[in-house]
Amino acid sequence: MADLKKIVIDDNEVEVDGAMTLIQACEVAGIEVPRFCYHERLSIAGNCRMCLVEVVGGPPKPAASCAMQVKDLRPGPEGEPPVVKTNSPMVKKAREGVMEFLLINHPLDCPICDQGGECDLQDQAMAYGVDFSRFREPKRATEDLDLGPLVGTHMTRCISCTRCVRFTTEVAGIHQMGQIGRGEDAEITSYLNQTLDSNLQGNIIDLCPVGALTSKPYAYTARPWELTKTETIDVMDALGSNIRVDTKGREVMRILPRNHDGVNEEWISDKTRFVWDGLRRQRLDRPYVRKNGKLTPVSWPEALSAAAAAMKGKKVAGLVGDLASTEAAFSLKQLIEGLGGNVECRVDGAKLPADNRSAYVGTATVEDLDDAEYIMLIGTNPRDEAPVLNARIRKAWLKGANVGSIGVTGDLTYDYHSMGMDREALLNLSDYEFGEVKEKKSVMIVGQGALNEADGEAVLAHVMKAVERTNGKLMVLHSAAGRVGAMDVGAVTEGGLKAATEGADVVFNMGADEIEIDAGPTVIYMGSHGDRGAHRADIILPGAAYTEENGLFVNTEGRPQLALRASFPPGEAKENWAILRALSGELEATQPWDSLAGLRRAMVEAVPHLGDVDIVAENAWVPLKVKKPGKATFRVVVKDHYLTNPIARASEVMAELSAMAKARGAEKVAAE
Repeated sequence: MADLKKIVIDDNEVEVDGAMTLIQACEVAGIEVPRFCYHERLSIAGNCRMCLVEVVGGPPKPAASCAMQVKDLRPGPEGEPPVVKTNSPMVKKAREGVMEFLLINHPLDCPICDQGGECDLQDQAMAYGVDFSRFREPKRATEDLDLGPLVGTHMTRCISCTRCVRFTTEVAGIHQMGQIGRGEDAEITSYLNQTLDSNLQGNIIDLCPVGALTSKPYAYTARPWELTKTETIDVMDALGSNIRVDTKGREVMRILPRNHDGVNEEWISDKTRFVWDGLRRQRLDRPYVRKNGKLTPVSWPEALSAAAAAMKGKKVAGLVGDLASTEAAFSLKQLIEGLGGNVECRVDGAKLPADNRSAYVGTATVEDLDDAEYIMLIGTNPRDEAPVLNARIRKAWLKGANVGSIGVTGDLTYDYHSMGMDREALLNLSDYEFGEVKEKKSVMIVGQGALNEADGEAVLAHVMKAVERTNGKLMVLHSAAGRVGAMDVGAVTEGGLKAATEGADVVFNMGADEIEIDAGPTVIYMGSHGDRGAHRADIILPGAAYTEENGLFVNTEGRPQLALRASFPPGEAKENWAILRALSGELEATQPWDSLAGLRRAMVEAVPHLGDVDIVAENAWVPLKVKKPGKATFRVVVKDHYLTNPIARASEVMAELSAMAKARGAEKVAAE
């Protein structure tokens, strides 16, 4: 039970946990205290001194509210609650003094600084700054760092709050940044001039309270007040991170994280943040039909009638790609199955059982990792498959959780006990007596690398058996953002991909770019980018990307979330559900809705839990029948973290990051 203490802040009496710091107690009381170095998700540094408050009856000088706990305050002479003032003359004078010191060396860059308009230092200077300086010495300048292609540095602006150092060390788990020197020579640097080796490094741009760390790809392109801001959901991995997409006209200019404690806290991966340049390149912006072996641009009516003519009376198979929204999957299933065809979303061959949500989603939520004491990774490398989830596992490890792994080697940013690389290690695990683990909170995370081979279902059955024996929870870590939603609406065929496409005359490919379709069937491709799927297509129907249409995505823990449209599809491209609705009219099998709202109503009627947005439904535990798996070692499902989907493959920034990661992984020669 929390040790509650009464405290009076600016004449408001509040009761707070004694372990809280004064800055947190002030937030509970609804009073904002300025700060530069304090951040609620990082350790306390106490080095900017902007959050000074007056403790009545305490020392005759102001105290840093981020570094003093409520339980350390003395009560008044008659035993009355301690009193804290945040707006007394002493506090005002102290904060003005701190601001004056911070601005001694800070350059007058605001008109050309990327942080201008959303800068903490500008905001605080308005409140606590003065319009003159008493310092006549020249300003100190420092050299800029090269942190790689993502984070631009202007270190003369740095105020040494150390947020970037604490984030990279504590959350991202890399040790390349730090502070060297003393006194006025102290500066933030990267040791031995290393570039940052983390797929979470972009978060230090948001953390920097001044313009010292900025986004290199976004530099000098837009001002914050010119941008239209849309809150939506990320599809680069299956975590479903909450993001804000900022657009200027039709162009996406940048992507920022939104806070959601249950999913991504307030971090996003670099792929999520910097993939936006891929939304402009390689776009399909008009329909095409293959004539005399060559793809030829045509009008929409011609493309739709050609697609309808190809599909009528034929055996049709529908493939649901990794980035498809749940509505698109539901609409395609309704259309193809109405024609007597099959639909399949498990295009990578994952052996996910169709109607058993406890087996293809699991029973654990992302938040369960926070207080887990034992975490087991099976056939998954979360650092590449879901970097933000990996940071969550690291957080649990820092709190004392034991992490075990089967089938992964390499640096995951935390220590883990490797229990083997193959199926045998998993079988030994389920025979192992889980005495000590039984009493602890445990989560088993099984990845697609364990499930997308022939014995995937047998592997999953053994994992579920192990989960039962530990009284723990199961999390299935997906690699495709649209997969869980498509499984929920039943876009699956008994027997998987092979059974769905066997003997098909026509394959309707909705954004499945990670597979090769054999020669033979006519391929109708509906997608946003000219990637692998479009090369094989006979008819191309240009669709919208994830930032260009409203849609529902269900993340890896089974939480439905709404993605909202931030911009419009380019050229003649249309929203995916609208293309399918128009095609159904051409096929004389018109779908019973003519708006996205109507489609969503029909979908929620068929699958009620999809209507509970942002709520993780509880899944009834249905164990699978245990069979003996094969003997193979577990594969890694993500070969190149930066190039997993068509949008990423169209991005120049992702290509550069991929090349750098390859070079870093290459063997060093002696001279290096």
